[in-house]
Amino acid sequence: MARVVPVVLGVAFGVSLLAPALPAAAHNSLTGSDPRDGARVATAPARIELRFLATPAPATTKITITGPDNVVAGGSPTFDGSRVRVPFTPGAAGLYIVGYQLASSDGHPVKGEVRFTLTTGTAADPSPSAGGATPTAPTAAAAGPSAGGAPSETPTATATPAGTPVPAAQESSQLRGWLWTIAAALVVGGFVVWLQRRRRARRR
Repeated sequence: MARVVPVVLGVAFGVSLLAPALPAAAHNSLTGSDPRDGARVATAPARIELRFLATPAPATTKITITGPDNVVAGGSPTFDGSRVRVPFTPGAAGLYIVGYQLASSDGHPVKGEVRFTLTTGTAADPSPSAGGATPTAPTAAAAGPSAGGAPSETPTATATPAGTPVPAAQESSQLRGWLWTIAAALVVGGFVVWLQRRRRARRR
C-alpha cells in the first residue's frame, strides 16, 4: 500500500499538468527567415520569407519592411502554408527591419521583427536630367510621381484586426483536456479508496 499510493498519485499529478499545457500549444511563433535575423547581405533578395510554427491567417497577418530613413521597402504578402513571402524593393544600403504581427489560433497576438543589413544599395545621388532639374532621391517603391506630383509608395499589407475569437475546435480541445483530467482524478481516487477498504478487510 505504501508503494502503490505514491505511484498512483504521481500519475494523476502528471495528467493534471498536461491539460493546462494544451492551450499553450496553440501559440504561433517565428521559426526562421530569409535573410536570417542579423544577416549582412551584399545582393538584395527579390523577396523576404518568414517561416512560422503554424499556418498564419492572411486576414490577421501584417508584414512591414522599412529601410534607412524609414523608407517602405515591402509589398503585399503572399501565403504558402506556414511561409509568408513579401516582395522586397531595395533602396540605399543600411539596416532593414521586417516587422510581423499575427494572431495565434487561441486569439493571442504574436509580434516580432527580423533585422538584416544590406551592404550595397541604390545610389543616393542620381545624375540630373537633361533639363537641369534638381534630382530627386529614389524611393523604395521605384515608381514615378503621380499626377498630383507626389511620389507613390508601395502599399503595405492589410492592417491586423483588433482580435480574433477562439475557434470552436480549440475550445473543444481544451474541454476534452479538462474532462480527461477530471476522469483520471476520479479513477485514482476510487482506486485509493478501494485499496484502503481492502486493507481494512484483511485486518479483520
